[in-house]
Amino acid sequence: MTNDGTTAGAAPKADGSATGSGDIARSLELLWGTGERPSRGPKPGLSLDRIVTAAVAVADAEGLAAVSMRRLSTELGTGTMSLYRYVPGKAELLDLMLDRVQGEPFAARPDEPPADWRAAIDGMARGHLDNLRRHPWLLKINQARTVLGPSALRGLELALTGLRGMGLRDPELIGVIIAVNSFVEGLARTRADEAEAVAQTGLSEEAFWDNQRPYLERAMLSGAYPVMATMAEDTFSSEFDHFEFGLQRLIAGFDALVREREAERAASRT
Repeated sequence: MTNDGTTAGAAPKADGSATGSGDIARSLELLWGTGERPSRGPKPGLSLDRIVTAAVAVADAEGLAAVSMRRLSTELGTGTMSLYRYVPGKAELLDLMLDRVQGEPFAARPDEPPADWRAAIDGMARGHLDNLRRHPWLLKINQARTVLGPSALRGLELALTGLRGMGLRDPELIGVIIAVNSFVEGLARTRADEAEAVAQTGLSEEAFWDNQRPYLERAMLSGAYPVMATMAEDTFSSEFDHFEFGLQRLIAGFDALVREREAERAASRT
């Protein structure tokens, strides 16, 4: 036995917080609709779609830890064992939940690409931020090994279609998506952590910083932090839009790269 209670050489038990940690083959069958459908049972109104919808609703309201087969059976008014006829367990259910919510930013969008790649990046960033606000549990899961379903692939297809006009190499286009998503997730995680800290401690953001104010003021007067001491009073104001600032700087940076590549291609032709 190891320190975490698992048998030496055995894979640790999935805790339902990492995608692709269950039966990958079964997740793919469920995502792409190629698996066998359950035979008609005592609860004919039950379906895989209803189970995933209920799981997402519970996670949105109470966090991913609240999602369990027992909890879902209560929400759906059925026996726990009935759920296992549709999905093997929480790990596979998470794969389905992730694909469901990943498709939401694109569900209402037309198939036509945005006017240009700048608009595509802008829409991608804002859509991702809105999705993380609706489903903050997304920030708690490990998506390093995502089992790709139809919604995830459609989202990637639409994103790449909008970025094609940049004229970059394919790996660079993926790099653009990673850079934008990482920026958005970083800001969203900070905001979510702030809200969670308030909920856990009962101490507001204002009260938290008011407690530190006397110590910080003495530190600024000490002369040990000359740069910080001369910063404007509104430096850390919540009114400054870090999302808008960062997004526009990202787009400007990519624009400089696109122009550089265009100049290189023009030079090679001459």
